[in-house]
Formats: sequence, C-alpha cells, structure tokens
Amino acid sequence: MTELIESTDGVQVALHDLGGDGPPLLFLHATGFHGRCYRTIADHLRGQFHVWAPDLRGHGDSVTPDMALPWSGMADDAVAVIERLRTAGQLPDGEPIRACGHSMGGAAVLNVELRRPGTIRAAWLYEPIAFPAAGMPVPASNPMAEAARRRRDRFDSLDAAIERLTGRGPFADVVPEALRDYVEHGFRPDGDGITLKSSGEVEARVFEGIDLDLFDHLPEIGIDVTIVGSGDSGNPAQIAPLIAEALPHGHLDLWPDRSHSGPFEDPSRAATAIIAALA
Repeated sequence: MTELIESTDGVQVALHDLGGDGPPLLFLHATGFHGRCYRTIADHLRGQFHVWAPDLRGHGDSVTPDMALPWSGMADDAVAVIERLRTAGQLPDGEPIRACGHSMGGAAVLNVELRRPGTIRAAWLYEPIAFPAAGMPVPASNPMAEAARRRRDRFDSLDAAIERLTGRGPFADVVPEALRDYVEHGFRPDGDGITLKSSGEVEARVFEGIDLDLFDHLPEIGIDVTIVGSGDSGNPAQIAPLIAEALPHGHLDLWPDRSHSGPFEDPSRAATAIIAALA
C-alpha cells in the first residue's frame, strides 16, 4: 500500500507500507534510491516490526516541484511521515519511533531527532552522511553531482536495465532481489522504454544539497544510535567511526567485507543487526 502525504514546499511524499507485525519502524533511503528498495530487509523483519518506507522528495513516487533539494527538506518529509503514522493510529501519540537510515537517509534520521528531541526512540544507521567540516577542504566541484548528471536514465526494458546494472558500480554485489526492486519501482514506462523516476539532474541537486553542519551538532543527540561502517575506501566508510564517537550514545558496527551498498548486499545480515540494535 502506498499513500501520498503532504510535506513542506509543496512536496507530496510517497509512503510505502512494507508490512510486518510489531512496533512501527521507519526506514529512510539513500540518495538515488527509494523506499521499496528495502523490501528484502523488511521481509526478514516481519516478526519484529511493521516497516514503513517513504520515497523522500525528488525520489521514487513522491511528487516534487522543480526546485533545489537541500537535505533539510528530507527531514521535513520524515517528520510529515511520522505525524501521518500518529494520526493513522500506527504510532501512539507521544511515543517515539524506531528508525533506520542509509547514507542520506541516516542523516535525515539524525536531523529529525535534532529538531524534535524524543521523536526517535533509537536508530540503526548505515554510513550516514555527516562530514566533519573542521580541516576539510572545500572542493571546487561536486563529483557526485557531476556523476549523477552523466548517469544513464533510460533503458529499453526492465530486463535490459537489470542486465546493464548487474555487477556494476554500486550494484556490483547487490542481491538480485534488491536490484529488481530498485529497477521495478525506480523506473516508469516511457514510450517504448523505461526512464528513471529520479532523473540524473534531480539526483545531482540532492548531492548539492548536502547538510554540512550536521556533524557539529551530533553531541546534542541523546538517543542510542548504532552506526555501521563498511570496509570500502569511500568517505562514508571513513567518517562512520567519527560519527559514532561524536554521538553521546553512539555504537560502531564494522562490516569490513561490505561496501556503501551493504544493506542491499546482505539483507538478512542487515535485518539481524537491526533487530539487535532496536528490538
């Protein structure tokens, strides 16, 4: 089941009910992905949690005006979803919610708790993006945004897209079920082919909207937060230990055999870690 929810700036957030039994669990996705990418993890959590996964602005089935996409808006979307779960009776009034976040989604979880302390009960975050500004040079360009603008966003069919993406780039070790969910729900029919719902230009705007102040505010977050860091050489893996250390109740879990796409590479392991951290 999918529902459109009013957020700020004229955005309508698509909220997907991924099912399950137990207390509600909010799952916020990474840049360029969408909520239903995490279905394979949700399937392993059915006996523990009822999983809800939105498409944040600029992604998936959400309705987004043509505008800049600062990450503050992603937190707005998450707050709108949480309030909707309250009014729908899925989350008792005043009760905090458990949350998971991947990359940008992890930053959104942290920003929600900064804005509204007590909104999040505890969090499991896979390589959240919160760069320490001190000592970091300001790049002349944004390589992630440039790469997004060059990204191929149209294929002849779903099968052609899956064949092209399998074993490549961030999808190198992604399990087939997760890749199929990404393609089936991340593309829309377009004439005799399919086109990405989140275009390269929109994804680039998301990368350009990154929150550079979040790290300095991490000591203000008082909830238990498990930070997972992978073993690749990317910046998110390098800063994961710094984020865990900066959080008053941060816990570091290292996955040296995985990459930034770890939740899609081993959904069962991700679900086991989420249960250990949040149940």
